[in-house]
Amino acid sequence: MHGKIARDHYIGKGGKGRLNCAQAVIAAFAERFGLSDAEVVKYMGHGGGNAPGGLCGAYAAAKDLILKHYPDKVAAFEQFFLDQAGSLSCAEIRGKRQLSCLGCVEKAADFVSGLER
Repeated sequence: MHGKIARDHYIGKGGKGRLNCAQAVIAAFAERFGLSDAEVVKYMGHGGGNAPGGLCGAYAAAKDLILKHYPDKVAAFEQFFLDQAGSLSCAEIRGKRQLSCLGCVEKAADFVSGLER
C-alpha cells in the first residue's frame, strides 16, 4: 500500500507534488508516523545520490524510519534492499540497472509498510 503512495509522490500522480526518492518514502508515511511537512522537506537534499555516504535516498529514508520505529529490523531491511537493488549506493544501483529509482522507492516503502502489521 505505501509503495503505491510513495510511487505517486515520486512521479507526482494523483494530485501529489513530485518529490525526490527520499522525500517520497518519508511522505508516504507522514500520516502513519505523524510526520510534518518540515520532516519531508528535511530530505530534499537526499535525492539523486546525495543521501549521506552516497546511499540510495529511498533506502536512507526508509532506514531512518526503521531505526526510529523498528530498530530490530534494520539488518533485515539492509539485506532485503541489497537483494532487490544489488547495492545500497545510488551510483552502483544505477550502474547495475537491477532496480530503477522508482523501484527503489516502491520496494523501500513496501518493506516499511510490511513492518506495520
